[in-house]
Amino acid sequence: MELAGLLHELTVRLLSADSLNQALDRLAAFVTATLPGVARCAVVLIGEGGPLTSAGSGTAGETFDHLQYAGSAGPGLEAARTRAVVTSGDLTGDDRWPELCEAARSDGLRAVAAVPMDVRRTAVGAVSVYLDRAGEVGPEVLVTVMAMAGQAEVLLGELHRREALTEGAEVDRAAGVIIAQRGCGVQEAYAILHESAQRLGLPQAAVAERLVAAAARNAG
Repeated sequence: MELAGLLHELTVRLLSADSLNQALDRLAAFVTATLPGVARCAVVLIGEGGPLTSAGSGTAGETFDHLQYAGSAGPGLEAARTRAVVTSGDLTGDDRWPELCEAARSDGLRAVAAVPMDVRRTAVGAVSVYLDRAGEVGPEVLVTVMAMAGQAEVLLGELHRREALTEGAEVDRAAGVIIAQRGCGVQEAYAILHESAQRLGLPQAAVAERLVAAAARNAG
C-alpha cells in the first residue's frame, strides 16, 4: 500500500476510536501489521505531571517494554524526551541501556527505531518499531514510521480535544445536579464536585459521570 493510502487508513482508524487509549492501541497494531519485519510497535506518551501512557502490539517485547517504563530509560522514552529519532542496530549489546540487553535477547528484539511525537499542549511521546534481526532499520521503514508518527500527532491531539470537551460537558451537568439537589450557587457546586473528587481519589470527570448517572436513575 502506498504511503498516502496508509496515512488515510490510519486516520480513519484513529479518529473512529472511542478514547485516546484505544487510539494508541490501534496505532501500535496498525504499524505492526503494516510494516514488514516489525516484531513489535510500542507507543508511549508522557503528559505534564501525569502518568505515562503506553500501548504495544506484536508477538514479543512485553518484558522489554515493562522494564523500559519501570526503569524510566530506553529508546522510546529517550526519543520522547529528546524529540529526536533514536536508533539501535543491536539492542542486546547497546550500552546506553544495559539493563534492557537481556530482555531484548530473551524477547527476540534486535534493532529499534524510535520516532518522537509531540501532541500539542498535551504530551510528548514516541512510536518505536522493533525488528527481530540485528542491523539498522532501513530507510523505507523509517520514513514510513516518521510519516505515521507525524499524522498520529495531529489525530491524537484532536482526540484529546474531543475528550476534554466531553469531560467538560459532563462536569457542567454534574454541577447542575448539585445545584438542583442542594440549592447552592454555581461556584459552590463546582467546589463541592472538586472536593468530592479529591476525597474519593478519582478524576473529577469520573465523579461527575457517576453523579449524573445516579441522578438519572433516581429521576427514572
